[in-house]
Amino acid sequence: MKIVADENIPLLQPFFGSMGEVHTLPGREISNEHLRDADVLLVRSVTKVDERLLENTGVKFVGSATIGCNHVDMDYLTSRGVGFSNAPGCNASAVVEYVVSCLSVLSEQLGFELEDKTVGIIGRGEIGGRLERALTLLGLEVKSNDPPREAAGEQNLFSLEEVLQCDIITLHTPLTDSGPYPTQGLLNAAMIENLRSDQILINTCRGEVIDEAALKGRLQRGDGLTVALDVWNNEPAIDVELAMLCHFATPHIAGYTLDGRTAGTEIIYQHLSRYLGLPVRHKLGQFLPEPPLRRMAFSSGVDPDWALHTAIRASYDVRHDDSQLKRTLRLDAPMRAQEFDRLRREYRVRRGFDRIKIELKGGKADLLATLSAVGFNLSSK
Repeated sequence: MKIVADENIPLLQPFFGSMGEVHTLPGREISNEHLRDADVLLVRSVTKVDERLLENTGVKFVGSATIGCNHVDMDYLTSRGVGFSNAPGCNASAVVEYVVSCLSVLSEQLGFELEDKTVGIIGRGEIGGRLERALTLLGLEVKSNDPPREAAGEQNLFSLEEVLQCDIITLHTPLTDSGPYPTQGLLNAAMIENLRSDQILINTCRGEVIDEAALKGRLQRGDGLTVALDVWNNEPAIDVELAMLCHFATPHIAGYTLDGRTAGTEIIYQHLSRYLGLPVRHKLGQFLPEPPLRRMAFSSGVDPDWALHTAIRASYDVRHDDSQLKRTLRLDAPMRAQEFDRLRREYRVRRGFDRIKIELKGGKADLLATLSAVGFNLSSK
C-alpha cells in the first residue's frame, strides 16, 4: 500500500510505516501526479483535497490531521466512496493556551486585570467552548456567538452585535462561503470600523474570516486597537504591512503543541486502521518524549495572580513566535513565504499545559482553581 502524506504531520513512520510505504511531501506541493498510484492520502489544512487533486487516482482514504475540514470537498469524496477522517478536538487545548498566553502578556503590557474584562467568542465549537469554560473559571465575563448552534437549540448565546462590544474578541469559526451562516468575510469593514480603540482582537481560526484590507486600514490610523493574528489570507504569502501592524503576529501555529499535532496523527491512524479492518497496534504514549519543562513549584505565600501568569508564560509565551515571524518580514517575497512554511515545519517542541505538573505548598484554593482552569496538572502539599 502506498501512503502519500504531508511531511509536516508528526510520527508518520511510527504510526503508518507498518501499513505500507510512506511517501512524504510538502503539503502545498502534493499534486495529482503524486497520487496516481497512491492508496491513502494524509494531509493538513494547506492541501486542497478535491476532484482536481484526486481524479484518476487510486486513493481510497483521505485523513486530515486537523480539526476542520473546509479544505476538503466532502461531497466529492462521498460521491467517489472515498473514506475520510479528520481529528476534531486534537489541538483545541493548544489554541486555548495560545489565546490565554496572548491575554496574559497583554494584561501586563497594557496594564489591565483579566477579571475586569469581558470576552466575546465568535464560534462555540470545540475550541470556542473550551475557551469559554476556561475564561469563565478565571473570572472573566464571557459572551459567545454561534448562530448554527443557537438554531439547533443551544442556550446562552448572544448576538454578533453584543459580542463585538466586548473588550476582547476572539474568533473560532470554521471557514464557509455558502449556506445560511457563511463566515468568509464575517468581520467586515463596517464592523472593523466600529471597533473601539481600547478593544483587543484575536484570530486563530482562518484569515479569510476577517476583511484584512479593512483591518490594515484601521490599524494604519494607530488609534489603539490591539490585534493578534495567527492566521492570514493567502498563506504563506501574507500581508507584510498588516503583520507589522499587529501587536502579535504568528505563523499559523496556535494549535502547534506537540501533544495536539501528534494527537491528530493518532486519530487518523486509528480511523485508517478500522477502515482497513486492521488492529490498532500503536498508542501515542509509545512515541512522545519527556516534556522539556516537567514541573514548577510555588511556595505557600505566593501571590496567586503572579503565579498564574508566571506559569502561563513559562509554559508558552506568544512573544517568541511573534518575534520569529517578524524577523522574516524583512526578506523578499519568495523568501518570506518559504520562511513562513519553515517556521511551521520546524516548529520547536511546545508541550501542552497539562504536561506540566505544578506543585503548590499549602494548596491555596483560589490558585488551584485558576491554574486548573487553564489546564495545568496540579499537586498540592
